[in-house]
Amino acid sequence: MSIALIGALGYALGAALQQFEAVSEGASLRLMRRPRWWLGGVIGFTGACLHAVALSLAPLVVVQPISVATLVFAVPLAAVLHGRRPRRQEVLGSIAVAVGLLGLMMLVPAHAGTPHMSNGQAFGFLACVGLIVLVTHLAARRATGSTKALLLSVGAGAVTASVSTFVRVVGGGLEGDLSRLLTWFTVAIPVLLVCAVVLLQKSYEVGCFGIAYAGVQVVDPITSIIAGAVLLKEPMPTGAANVVPALLAAAVLIWGTVTLGRLSPEHGGSRTAAREPAAVSS
Repeated sequence: MSIALIGALGYALGAALQQFEAVSEGASLRLMRRPRWWLGGVIGFTGACLHAVALSLAPLVVVQPISVATLVFAVPLAAVLHGRRPRRQEVLGSIAVAVGLLGLMMLVPAHAGTPHMSNGQAFGFLACVGLIVLVTHLAARRATGSTKALLLSVGAGAVTASVSTFVRVVGGGLEGDLSRLLTWFTVAIPVLLVCAVVLLQKSYEVGCFGIAYAGVQVVDPITSIIAGAVLLKEPMPTGAANVVPALLAAAVLIWGTVTLGRLSPEHGGSRTAAREPAAVSS
């Protein structure tokens, strides 16, 4: 649990640093020249590695809720990087999303069995994720502001969930036998991770970090839990006693998401402003 918490905090800090640069430079190769973007990437990658270790030791339904709690820290961190105090709506929205999502996932029972996913299931899962990315990006072309950031984050969250799912299958299935790493599942993890990073930068570029980060944090664990239940046969909650708490948690989650979605985007800041007069004078 502590490994997952430290990893999640590192991921949150790395995301805030990278979003700051993505707003200023855009989601382009120019980011490769920004030391702060690289620093955010290193911190985020370290957090992701710790998250992977946690996933190899515990089920998706146990590890994923911990990463959600970092939403409360990530949004204020991004505000500080932009040189302002966190807005009241940002804090309330972040807390609501985290509490609502945690409430939903705490209803999911733990399962410590050895995960297994066939090749056919894996390809079908990746096809579904690819379809989600395609649809959300086509819709995002016609959207602006927080709606665009949310759509792009849904695609990014789906790909991030695929990384978590494959890590769970590979790591949880090792059982001390490193030869089990010799599978295409292992190769797919870094490829999916690169795709997730690119999609994340596109969602951060819009400037609505709160809704973008929340979107990823909501879609990632929910998709992972669905994959865990459908593909890995991890148990889901049953019984009428879980319905009312789930509805309340969902209502809080939706309210928090709507609150974050109403916030105005960040702008490029001083660097962008400095470039514009230069362009006019030339």
